[in-house]
Amino acid sequence: MPIPRRPHVASPDEVHITREGDAAIIQYADPNVATTNFIVGKKKLDKMTDAQILRMWNKHIRIRDEYMAEYEHVCVEIPLGRPQVEYEERSDQWVPRGDVIRGRILGAMGDGNLDEQLVTIDNRDFTIREFVRMLSAFGGWGMRIAFVPDDEMHEEPEIVVKEPGDGK
Repeated sequence: MPIPRRPHVASPDEVHITREGDAAIIQYADPNVATTNFIVGKKKLDKMTDAQILRMWNKHIRIRDEYMAEYEHVCVEIPLGRPQVEYEERSDQWVPRGDVIRGRILGAMGDGNLDEQLVTIDNRDFTIREFVRMLSAFGGWGMRIAFVPDDEMHEEPEIVVKEPGDGK
């Protein structure tokens, strides 16, 4: 399933607006653009026309786009010896404390059992379920995974973009 494209500033013929509780449901005619529940508030939403909702939505999208154009993401890596993950009581799951996780892959799963240990982080073994659930804290973000020798996890690897087997 391809990831839907980010919503954009739209004209009235590009979207279909419905209401559900305190949300305006913004559905683009292009099925490849994400449908969004735009929370407005029930009292306010009940008094708005579709054109007013669309103006508010487009203003929201313009502000988001301006912020994204100025935003420069810096990945935070937790220093060696400090915990990289913590248990979050509210969500009942382990979550990363930073944007980089160092760990070891324990090996192949013989029978595909998702409850077998697969990844070690901070000397704690995580099952596939636990690890993927931990990654869900970054739902909607992109990711890059770099595999390095286990004694070089703390070092920034040199990355070369090329096809495998091509000369250096």
